[in-house]
Amino acid sequence: VQLQASGGGVVQVGGSLRLSCTVSGLTFTNHAIGWFRQAPGKEREFVAAISWGGGGTYYADSVKGRFAISRDNAKNTAYLQMANLKPEDTAVYYCAAPPPNTFVVSKDGYTYWGKGTLVTVSS
Repeated sequence: VQLQASGGGVVQVGGSLRLSCTVSGLTFTNHAIGWFRQAPGKEREFVAAISWGGGGTYYADSVKGRFAISRDNAKNTAYLQMANLKPEDTAVYYCAAPPPNTFVVSKDGYTYWGKGTLVTVSS
């Protein structure tokens, strides 16, 4: 199983970025996808999750209204559209998948993890 996050970079405050998570090695349509982030010196925290069919989403309060999670099941890819970025959004962003037909927000509920992509928001 492989999850590959991409799309990170350096962006100014108020800017936008779109992260992608391409998944292989599992039946994508059976798995929810979650995005997490980890800032230097801090624990990894939940950002957003989307159900396996795409009909259900959930966001951390800190990103609600600014970030949008989506998925394209035909491409085995999930996305995190980030807007109005703030310096506190600076972190390594990870995508992850829980067991089949499971929708969870706790990182402990996720089985498969990809390597992260760094997002730096500069002021």
